[in-house]
Amino acid sequence: MALTEHLRELRSRLVKSVLAIVLMMIVAVFYHRQIETFLMQPLPKCNTPAEIASFKGKCAQVSTIGLTTPFTLTLKVALTAALVATVPVWLYQLWAFITPGLHKHERRYALGFLTAGVPLFLAGVACAYLLLPTTVQVLISFAPDNTTPILPPENYISIATRLVLLFGAAFEFPLLLVMLNFGGVLSGKRLLGWWRGMIMGITVFAAFASPSADPVSMLALAAPIWVLYFVAVGISLLNDRRRARRNPDAGLDDEEASHLDLSVEQVASAEPVGASTAPAAPAPVPAARHEQMDDIT
Repeated sequence: MALTEHLRELRSRLVKSVLAIVLMMIVAVFYHRQIETFLMQPLPKCNTPAEIASFKGKCAQVSTIGLTTPFTLTLKVALTAALVATVPVWLYQLWAFITPGLHKHERRYALGFLTAGVPLFLAGVACAYLLLPTTVQVLISFAPDNTTPILPPENYISIATRLVLLFGAAFEFPLLLVMLNFGGVLSGKRLLGWWRGMIMGITVFAAFASPSADPVSMLALAAPIWVLYFVAVGISLLNDRRRARRNPDAGLDDEEASHLDLSVEQVASAEPVGASTAPAAPAPVPAARHEQMDDIT
């Protein structure tokens, strides 16, 4: 395919992904109140005396500020729900864009990665939702005593959206490492040798990416990625061992000579040539033509 054809293919895949997100977003608008209630359920609200008594720690007064805030909040909630609900669609469009450049066996691997990518993203979303109450409690705990924090819902929804999408995308990182290993770009031994840098890099990423500065949110994001990283390393090592059994020269460097098979195989005995298979004698040259030939001919 030419460059323009690749760009048209990319545009087609993007349009299909965006169209699916927009359609799901329209559906989510009709159920935005149920989605808002579900997202705000972990929030320690203190709008009523019963809610205040139910929280031993601090709670927050949820209040909307501004005339256009409810509309903006509805769009944020619908967009978040659409992005999570259409994970299989835009992951499939990404796989379909890469597939034409892959070999037959690599396409089979890509389909397996697509099948594993959706549960990993949803697992990250579930982990973020379970972490939301702890994150909110830690952030509210910094409020001065004898005060009630006023929490705009759009502020909370922004934090929840960022946390959900960030956890979902972060859980795809080990899958990317496995894809690079199956593609022959990185070996399992090299990935294992990077474990110190990977642990440090994942920890720094979690510290900057988590919406709060508390260590609980940072460890809750970093710890699952640590585990998934070592799982990816184990899968890569097993794949390298399987590849080495099939190809004994897979571990050689580019400048290292491969093994030569110098064993001698037994040759089958020659068959006698029969009279019927003997080559025919050449036809005699006519005398008239022979007289016209010179010495060189």
